[in-house]
Amino acid sequence: MQITVAGEKTEVKEGLTVGELLEIKQVETPEYVTVSLNDDFLEREKRDAVVLKEGDVVEFIYFMGGGACL
Repeated sequence: MQITVAGEKTEVKEGLTVGELLEIKQVETPEYVTVSLNDDFLEREKRDAVVLKEGDVVEFIYFMGGGACL
């Protein structure tokens, strides 16, 4: 089955969950990553329950803080 992950077409097995995808892609500190599935934010608690489907689009969003130097 083919999905798009971070802008790249990726071949994955049927029945793969978002949580498993995070492991396969070796996402560091997944507890700090927001997942977008088909342009909707996915609640962290649902990652292991949501099964990916053909054509899904997944993005990993890392929020970074910062400030200005004065």
